[in-house]
Parts: sequence; structure tokens; C-alpha cells
Amino acid sequence: MLTMFFDTLNRAATRMLAGGLCLWMSCALASADPLILPMRERASVIDRWLDDRIQNVLPGIMRRSGIDLWVLISREYNEDPVLKTFLPSTWQSARRRTILLIHDRGEGVPLETLAVARYPVGASFVKAWDKEKHGEQWQRLAQLIEERDPRAIGINVSSTFALADGLSSTEHELLREALPENLRGRLVSAEGLAIGWLETRSAAEMEVYPQIVRIAHEILAEGLSESVVQPGVSTTHDVVWWYRDRIRELGLSAWFHPSVSIQRAASPVIDMKADVLSMHDEDVIRPGDLLHVDFGITYLRLNTDTQQHAYVLRPGETEAPESLKQALATGNRLQDILTDNFVEGRSGNEILAASLKQAEREGITASIYTHPIGYHGHAAGPTIGLWDQQEGVPGRGDYPLYPMTAHSIELYAESPMPDWNKPVRIKLEEDAFFDGKATRYIDGRQTELLLIPRQP
Repeated sequence: MLTMFFDTLNRAATRMLAGGLCLWMSCALASADPLILPMRERASVIDRWLDDRIQNVLPGIMRRSGIDLWVLISREYNEDPVLKTFLPSTWQSARRRTILLIHDRGEGVPLETLAVARYPVGASFVKAWDKEKHGEQWQRLAQLIEERDPRAIGINVSSTFALADGLSSTEHELLREALPENLRGRLVSAEGLAIGWLETRSAAEMEVYPQIVRIAHEILAEGLSESVVQPGVSTTHDVVWWYRDRIRELGLSAWFHPSVSIQRAASPVIDMKADVLSMHDEDVIRPGDLLHVDFGITYLRLNTDTQQHAYVLRPGETEAPESLKQALATGNRLQDILTDNFVEGRSGNEILAASLKQAEREGITASIYTHPIGYHGHAAGPTIGLWDQQEGVPGRGDYPLYPMTAHSIELYAESPMPDWNKPVRIKLEEDAFFDGKATRYIDGRQTELLLIPRQP
């Protein structure tokens, strides 16, 4: 199973990472297990990625948005979620008041990245304020902006996207007061720029993201196995807390509390609202149960979000009932319908409507609630349905699909379960990447039910 490597072996592996982009050591270790780096090496990868993204990802997004100067402002422990993604790996938060200024000087010229801050902000931002030399911080910021005379000054305010609304009202007011009147009128929402920065994945990140999702898949599979689940003894809460402990043991973090739930013949028909709003009652896991898990990890500042199913074999069984296999196949078909509708420029609401219409034509009882994944779990980009908004999501659902973006393909398909005299709901979630032409699962998807116990 998953292994954490330390000391000499880990440092030797790091030297083989080809610039921090290959975290796969199967050839050296005769194993298919992903390598989980110690913290020092993680920091090195994160900082290289940040510099690469600023140089190679951000310029195109700034020009697409029409913003030539982006100002990000946060005070310690009240960080703008976008500003946090620009901080070096060794910073856990902003320090005092941290102001970052990013200036697009034109095609073919590198972005100018300045830190108007008391302390240097990593290697990607040049320190541009010395209190003893330049005076007060706001005064210096206004001076720097005046010197660059930008057409549009982007600030992180948004009524639609929480992630793009990180400028506090106090900082907004102080910024306006610091600027001369002629520049105040150039302040514009950086919503599109902020979302574009957060949602766009770099080529370097996408070389490693499959290994991150693989780690999540392996943790999930281990938790839904006989090594963790003892039918008749283990409860759903036992498995939930096993996941929390296992994730921590591996030096990773969970970005939300996992859930484990059961569908069985004796349980009531699922009510979606009740299912979503409940914390899932604790229950003993028994033979014949269909288990469902939902969990996500954070590693190298990237997140995963996965939902899969396992079947607990009854005595004498060696495989799951055919009706459950068919139900999973129907869930896979719904995934295909959805990802086939991923077309650059389509809004989340357009993708949702087209997918649900196709599912209806094929006789699939469906619900789709797909979201972007990346720097955040429920990340920046187009929302493709919510469980209680299948008619479309105003605002966030109107945002278009862009290339080089990652998405958690989250949905359910309901299928008849004759043995239960009621339907079964297959709830799936797998992380996928859209390159502008096609959508692929970052580390595959579940096409067969996990079995407890595993069969040879």
C-alpha cells in the first residue's frame, strides 16, 4: 500500500524528479506506489510551480481579462483566497498587511511582480517598499500605481464568486482613499482574472496531478477493504475516522470530513435532501451492503474529490449482484454523457441542460452537480448543477468552460434494484482534466465495484 519515504531514499528520489515534475518511483522501488515527499521537497516543488505559473500561465489570463495591473491585499489571518496561492511555500499566512502588485507590461515582456510589504514575499515578488525610505505603505502603493499608469486596476471583488471576493471592505476603502481621483475610476472587478488564475492548471502541475489522485484512490480502496472493514463489527463511523487518521499518517490533509454511507434492502428509499443535509447515521456494516465513500485530500496545494462504491459479499458470493453491476455501468454512462458535453466556451448551465436532456432520452434518472477542482476542493470555474438546482445555477453556472482546467465529475444515476424492491442510487465523483478538445480522467474512474473481501 502507500508508503512514506524519508531520509536518504527520499532525497535521492528528489534528485531524480526532473525539476520537481515526476513523483513516480515505480522503476526504482519495484512498486506502483506514488511517492509522498517530505515537507522540504514539497516546498521546493510548490515554489517552482508558482514561479512557472506566474511566468507562463498568468500573462495570457491577464490579457484575456483586459486588466494590466492586479492588486491583491490581505492582512494576516484574513487572507484573500487568491493571494494565498501566490504566497511562498514557507508562508502559512500573510504577514501584517501584505500587498502584491502584478503588472502586465505588454506582449513579449515578463510580468512585473512587486511586494509592497514589510517582509520579502518569496522569490517571485520583488520587495518594493522600505518604510524608512518610502514612507507609509499606502503612500508607496499609490506611488507605484501612478508610475505605471494602468488602464485597468483589478481588485478582488465579486458578487458571484466567493473565491474572487477576497478584498475586505476595510482594505477596499483604504485603497480608494490612497489613490488619486483619476485612478479610483480605473478600479475594476478582477473576477475573471482571479477565477482564471485559480482554475487554470499548468503543464507541470498536470504531470503530477495523476499521482496525487492515485494517492487518493489508493487510500479510498484501502479503507473499503477487509483490512479496515469487518462485517458485523465495523461501523460507518469507524471507517470515516480511519480515513481521517490514515490521511494524517501519510502527512496529508483532508479538506473536508469524509462520509461513509450504506444502501441496503432494508433501508428506506433515499431522499436526496435528507441524505445531503444529514451527517450519515452510524450503522454497522453487514454482508450485502452497498457502501459509498466521499473524501478528498490536499497535497502540493492541489485537491482531490472522490466518491466510489464497495459491495460487502454475502457468504458464498464471489461477486456483486448483476443488478448492482448494471447500476454502476449506468452511472458510468451518465459520466460519459456529461464529459461528452464539455465544449470550450459552453457555460456550466448549457453543459448541464444538454447532459440532463440526453440522460432523459436514454432513460437515465440523473442528477448532476459537478464542480471545478484544483487549488480548492469546490474550486473556481463553471458550476455544472447543484443537487438542489438542476434547472441551472445563476451566476456561477453562466461562467464558460476554458481549456487546461480540472473538474470533479460528480453526479448520481438511479437504477432499479429488483432484489430490494426499490431503486439504488450510484453516486460517483472522479477528477478529470479538460484540455480544450477532450476530457480525460486524471487517474481513471471506477468501472467495477470494490469487493469486501477482495477476491483473487
